[in-house]
Amino acid sequence: MAYPQPNPNPATPRRGRVEKEMPNRINDKIRGVSQVRLVGDNVEQGIYSYQEAIRIADDMNLDLVEISPNADPPVCRIIDYQKFLYQKKRKEKEQKANSKKIDVKEIRFGPQTDEHDYQFKLKHAMEFLKDGDKVKAYVFFRGRSILFKEQGEELLARFCQDLEECGKPEATPKLEGKRMIVMLAPKK
Repeated sequence: MAYPQPNPNPATPRRGRVEKEMPNRINDKIRGVSQVRLVGDNVEQGIYSYQEAIRIADDMNLDLVEISPNADPPVCRIIDYQKFLYQKKRKEKEQKANSKKIDVKEIRFGPQTDEHDYQFKLKHAMEFLKDGDKVKAYVFFRGRSILFKEQGEELLARFCQDLEECGKPEATPKLEGKRMIVMLAPKK
């Protein structure tokens, strides 16, 4: 029967156990400072010695949390640390929910695209722009069709002009390798 071996290096955690790193230093983890600037709701704001700030936090049964360690002196707040982490996580979640992810939809043309195909792709581009997505339209040149780059440029210019009411081009069409590309952003 095999017995578990003791951990040879106690500084590293055993497999399967992950030590969480705290984003802020709290209470006695705040080291190397003689003075701190206290801010918060239920404390008089100002500069206090570190020992006095710890005593005030202990009297209130709360934690001394270092908010801005790079300031001179470091800024600390007296608050319940778990509540502080919860509020911070909730605020980040709200910001993430409020931000809209912008997708880039691609539309590909050939230098001699038919009128029906052009109209079909134009309709899709309008829908993409109305949904708030960016549209990357490009003309792909194969082999010797690079000789028709004027046709490709005219096609993209016409495409931008037809989409004028719901989107605006970010730049003029430019040739990158075998592709002539234009990016369209939705109008607000």
